Amino acid sequence: MAKTLQSNRNSKESAGYKWVALSNTTLGILMASINSNIILISLPAIFRGMQVNPLSTEGASYMLWMLMGFTVVTATLLVSFGRISDIFGRVRLYNLGFAIFTLASVLLYFTPGSGSTGILIMIVFRLLQGVGAGFLFSNSTAIITDAFSSHERGMAMGLNQIAGIGGSLIGLILGGVLADINWRLVFLVSVPIGLFGTVWAYVMLKEQSKPDKTQRIDWLGNITFAAGLTLLLLALTYGIMPYGSSTMGWSNPFVIFGIIIGLLLLVVFIFIEFRVKMPMFHLELFRIRAFACGNLSLFLSSVARGGLQFMLIIWLQGIWLPLHGYSFESTPLWAGIYMMPMMIGFFIMGPLCGRLSDRYGARFFSTGGMALSVIGFVMLTLLPANFGYGAFLVILLVLGCGMGMFAAPNTTAIMNSVPASQRGATAGMRATFQNAGMALSMTLYFAILILGLSKSLPPILYSGLVDAGMPAAAAQKIASMPPTSALFATFLGYNPMGSMIDSNTLGSLSETAKATILGNQFFPQTIAPAVMSSLRLAFYISAVISAVAAVASFLRGKRYVNEEEGK
Repeated sequence: MAKTLQSNRNSKESAGYKWVALSNTTLGILMASINSNIILISLPAIFRGMQVNPLSTEGASYMLWMLMGFTVVTATLLVSFGRISDIFGRVRLYNLGFAIFTLASVLLYFTPGSGSTGILIMIVFRLLQGVGAGFLFSNSTAIITDAFSSHERGMAMGLNQIAGIGGSLIGLILGGVLADINWRLVFLVSVPIGLFGTVWAYVMLKEQSKPDKTQRIDWLGNITFAAGLTLLLLALTYGIMPYGSSTMGWSNPFVIFGIIIGLLLLVVFIFIEFRVKMPMFHLELFRIRAFACGNLSLFLSSVARGGLQFMLIIWLQGIWLPLHGYSFESTPLWAGIYMMPMMIGFFIMGPLCGRLSDRYGARFFSTGGMALSVIGFVMLTLLPANFGYGAFLVILLVLGCGMGMFAAPNTTAIMNSVPASQRGATAGMRATFQNAGMALSMTLYFAILILGLSKSLPPILYSGLVDAGMPAAAAQKIASMPPTSALFATFLGYNPMGSMIDSNTLGSLSETAKATILGNQFFPQTIAPAVMSSLRLAFYISAVISAVAAVASFLRGKRYVNEEEGK
């Protein structure tokens, strides 16, 4: 009788604990996801507060690091942090991530100085925030997997990943609201959540796995992987920036050598992992079909959809919203609001398909999700530049539902397929595939857009400026400027023409010409044909990649749970 009572008590404690684990990790992912996107909208206010022009040559580099530094640091540390957590304890290092993230948020709020020095200090604190996010992302999935049985993980993953997708869109809106009040609030908003989450995690979370302290850290593997991935991601990022007289930086020696050396280091990493006794990541896990196909389909889906949000924001901010009467300054906030249907679609399908995949497996739902993505991308190609919002809303819902159908079942299938002792490193590797795919997607989308604009925009812009009353010489100079400047201005909520035309040229124009060129209609109508031809090509490519991802997802086979469940 005593044993029965004790068993019932343990069962109730276990049932209660899993919801504590899910709630806390969801809070952590929500906080990290909000912060990954919150500065997208608030960058103009941050740079004004720090007295730096983000559209200058030096300012553009700082802006790039503010945007991408967080993601690059997080992506390169995920696998290493996951493996270290398997050795020293997932909960312990998850707690450390919460604390580091909170400390970095406080430091960002109190960033001293201004100008280049102040921005550089802020970038360092932002990178530190990325380190904290790395601990959160690499351990949250593993902690959930430890806490829930294999028949409940899909539902738990669906709820958890709502926070990831929701946080990215909430960050867009919250950044716009807080930046209008005080740009420092953009960083302060994380502090109360971080303090609460840190204390809650320390008090309530318990180690469900048994840390294996007999394992040694594979320093050589960690260093080659982190260095290789960092160089590759940075090179790809700088490749889409102007270099010298070129509209993009693929001729930049740093980009060329960064890609070559980065790839070589990753090849060396694979060689090391097959040779060392205690590798950072057990590459033999790729022999498990559910694991290999799950990660392949995840990577392909990230390549197909990683840059989608950015491209839709450019479309909304640069064309659609100004044509509908919104000022350029207000477009960042409204772009986030108008993209909410995508989040709603994910909210509906994420937990539902995650729960169903616990019973029926991930194959049907993940494959169906990628098929929906194909439909969504093809539908996007049919829209005109100045579309009716009803059709756009439906497409966003389709894309959001596709994301929800794919994400939770696929993540659950990956985590179910590996031994319990490898869950931390597996969670890190899964997140690395996702982040690397998103970085590659941004490069792909942006390269297509810049190439298209570089070819077709100059003559269109020149004709439009001359017709509006600008002298031919000045119009030719502006039309020859790298289109990146206009895109960044649009993205940051500046009037693109106002940022491209110098004050002397602007002052020489008649009031009628000035009003026309700086008005809401001129830039959107001028840029629309070039932008739409590039976007349609990008959407077709994403549709093809999504179709390949659907095939990879289907090849995963039936529901599979590793024999070493650790339950």
